[in-house]
Formats: sequence, C-alpha cells, structure tokens
Amino acid sequence: MKTARELGLMPKGKLAAGPNNAITDVTGVTVGHRSLRGEGIATGVTAIIPHPGDIFRLKPRAAVEVINGFGKSAGLMQVAELGTIETPILLTNTFGVAACTEALIRRAIAANPAIGRKTSTVNPLVCECNDGSINDIQAMAVTAADADAALDDARAGAVEQGAVGAGSGMTAFGFKAGIGTASRLMRVGKRDFTLGTLVLANFGAAGDLVLPDGRRPDPRVPASPERGSVIVVMATDLPLGDRQLQRVARRGGAGLARLGAFWGHGSGDVCLCFTTADPVEHDPAAPIASQQRLSDDFIDIAFRAAAESTQEAVLNALCTAPATAARNGRIYPALADWLKENPLS
Repeated sequence: MKTARELGLMPKGKLAAGPNNAITDVTGVTVGHRSLRGEGIATGVTAIIPHPGDIFRLKPRAAVEVINGFGKSAGLMQVAELGTIETPILLTNTFGVAACTEALIRRAIAANPAIGRKTSTVNPLVCECNDGSINDIQAMAVTAADADAALDDARAGAVEQGAVGAGSGMTAFGFKAGIGTASRLMRVGKRDFTLGTLVLANFGAAGDLVLPDGRRPDPRVPASPERGSVIVVMATDLPLGDRQLQRVARRGGAGLARLGAFWGHGSGDVCLCFTTADPVEHDPAAPIASQQRLSDDFIDIAFRAAAESTQEAVLNALCTAPATAARNGRIYPALADWLKENPLS
C-alpha cells in the first residue's frame, strides 16, 4: 500500500521529511511489531525503543500531554511527574495493557536484578486503543510473549505501517487505520535535528476526516459517536527540557485537529514526546547534572514539526491499511480505495 505522500496527499511544507519519513529517523530509535490474526482476532503489539542501551539505567527525558483522558494506559502518571521514561514504549489494545506491562517489568528485572529490592521499582510504559470493533477484545489474545516478540523485532530504518502490530484492528474516521509514522528535519542555528512521530490511529467520527486538499472522504458507513482513541509518540534528538517536551507534545493536537478531530467525550487522545539528548542517569555520579536546553525563542520549528508529522502519520495509517471486515460483518473501507474512486478533477 502507498503512503499519503506517494498518493499525492501531502503538499510541500516548510520542513522536509527524513530519509525514511519515520520515527526511526531519530538516531537510536527502533520500532517492532507483533501482529496476531485468527478467528475473530486482529490485534497485536507495537514496540518503540528510544535507544539501544539500558533504558532503566539511562532514562530518556520525556513528557506527556493528555488531550482527552478516556483511556487505560500504564505509566503516564510517573512520566508526567518525573519527566523521564524507564522502559520501551508498548502500544496495544485496551485489554492487552496488563500483559505488556508484565513483559516490560520482567525484561527490566532481567537486566537489573536490583529493581524492587535494592533500588526503585520500574515504571512500565504501555498505551492503548480499543480495537473491539474488528478484534474480539474479550479473547484477551495479547500475551507477554507477544510483547517480547514485538520488542525483539525492533529495528531501525523503514517502519511497516497500516494494519500491523497494535494497529491490526484499529479504525479512524470510518476507515481502516492503524500504525502510521512520519518525520521532519529541523535546522536550528548551525545544527541539524530530527523529530519523528508514530501514531496508533483509532479515532475520528465517520465523515469528519479533512484531507490536506480540503476534500472530506465519505466512508459510507453508519454514523456513530466519537469514541475512539489515538496515541501519538514523538521522538527527537533536539535538547529540550521537560516543560518544552510537553509543549511540543501538545502540538500533536494541532496535527489531529487539521484532520478534523474534535476529541469527543469517549475519545482517549494522548501525546508523548521524548528526547534522546542528555538522558538521565539512574545512579548519577554527581549531585548536579548538566543538560543542554533549546532556547524558547527557537522552539517554533519543533512545534511545526510536531503538527506536520502527526498529521502525516495519521494519513499514512489510513492510506496503508486495507479494507477490513468487522466482527459484525461491517466493512471498514480503505482510504486508498476511496482516493482511486474519487480523483481530483
């Protein structure tokens, strides 16, 4: 399936995309998937690993922006309080959070046997969306072994998108959706930086989608209340403080709004942003740590990158996902098929 850019949906913006147009354009970041298929089953796990080292010992700085908190994620409260993450980030369905949490805890303990005994416990970070319209979520198909498989699959380079991993059973704006990613290159002073975004898209009321060219695709499915969710994960190598990271994360909402989202009462919309610059040591060698931080006068470029990459990541999730039948027989069409049937005049 072609991406939004390959289908001609993305106008030329002020910021260029990275070489893979993916979150993995940020050096050190890797992504892996585990997709589950079976009778009534279409679900999985997607893993985002911020760097190849021990994340518990060398914690990336991070922040979270909860746009609408109708969700059951794990670990966000501590991220908001301490401004760091201690494990890879796993995405899955709502009832898969416990299995993914267990997998992250066990892997962290295996690497650091002192966890919970001689040092602090670990904060597993798992985010979710409800894929119950396509997947039999009550089957609780996701296991800790599936989470491990997604983590073991993590790699740099191009990222598989659409109905894969955690996105296997997700829908958006009445169309089939799932995992999408995009990136933007940023020139600050005389240095080059990257911001990449990966989304788990499962939100938006049918008929509300607005394409960059102004068209409003009609999926021709029954109207329903906005009860979906979207998880937006941003990575950057730009040195940002925790307050700045939250401000950048907040601009993911601008990218969602460009698409026609209004964050309904039943929607869980969460944006998480981390930086690979100046991670925090678990056992600091000195009581005072030095960290670089971007001057606020130059932060607009990161805001733009966040909004643009979020918008394109969601469009990629929609464009690369095939038409899929729900458990009740309803068909969630592919946006790519709609575009073929409704070319620009």
